[in-house]
Amino acid sequence: MAEIAFYHLTRLPLEMALPKLLGRVLGTGGRAVVLCGSEERVAALDDALWKSTDPDWLPHGTARSGHAAMQPIWLTAEDAPAPNDARFLVLVDGADSARLAEYDRVLDLFDGADEAAVAAARRRWSAAKAAGHALSYWQQGARGWEKKA
Repeated sequence: MAEIAFYHLTRLPLEMALPKLLGRVLGTGGRAVVLCGSEERVAALDDALWKSTDPDWLPHGTARSGHAAMQPIWLTAEDAPAPNDARFLVLVDGADSARLAEYDRVLDLFDGADEAAVAAARRRWSAAKAAGHALSYWQQGARGWEKKA
């Protein structure tokens, strides 16, 4: 079973919060797949990661840029086996995966200002709990991420 951490975005938008979390993944020597809700979001996050200043270097790729096996971070809208041998899965835009158990750790980021996104995150929490995954809940606070559950 995977360890699934829900990240409630309340202060920074996804484009600013995601690079910091991915930087931590890379800092541990890890690799990640970022599963997006659409190809448009893949393109937007691809651009945001190239422009990130904190951290200022996040090597990543998409189907458009290719070479998946060489990419420490792979952005996709397709729920497929990790093409880069990632052990971390990052879910954004309410994306859900049938492959949670294939990863050691899953980060589920959701927008706290969007009531539908919060309700969907609650449903994903309930489903993950029923499936026996280890869960934690983090919320953005004044000093960064605060573990709430």
